[in-house]
Amino acid sequence: MLILGLDPGLGTTGWGLIRAEGNRLSHLANGKLKTDSAAPLPGRLSHLDAMLSALIADHVPDTAAVEEVFVNANPQSTLKLGQARGVVICAAARAGLDVGEYAARLVKKAVVGVGNAEKAQVHAMVTRLLPGVRIDGADAADALAVAICHAHHLASARRLTR
Repeated sequence: MLILGLDPGLGTTGWGLIRAEGNRLSHLANGKLKTDSAAPLPGRLSHLDAMLSALIADHVPDTAAVEEVFVNANPQSTLKLGQARGVVICAAARAGLDVGEYAARLVKKAVVGVGNAEKAQVHAMVTRLLPGVRIDGADAADALAVAICHAHHLASARRLTR
């Protein structure tokens, strides 16, 4: 199963693609999708949608997972993040993918073992869980962590239905 993990952001959306075969996880690709901060919001959202649609068409994942929005001190930033997240979910759903949604604390707990882990701990554990991976920045590391979390939850659900 190919799992696309997404860490939405208006400026930078991280993505990571992994293969899950039973309990074995392997890295396939990762990166970031960037929008021009000088462009108007509608254009940025449209560009994010086009980039993500192309990414999905290129890699043909079986499922996707997205990190949930956390509330910033700045409500305007939270709103923009929510709009980018909506575009990300819509692009994945339009491609026919089921989309799992996970709180940041749950992702950290699935990857590191504790929900209050630091970004550096998440990055370090992703490199241990996906040996040989070269990660394209913190956003891609977070996206890979979301994909790993989704793989764990899918595996648990399969075990429960047996």
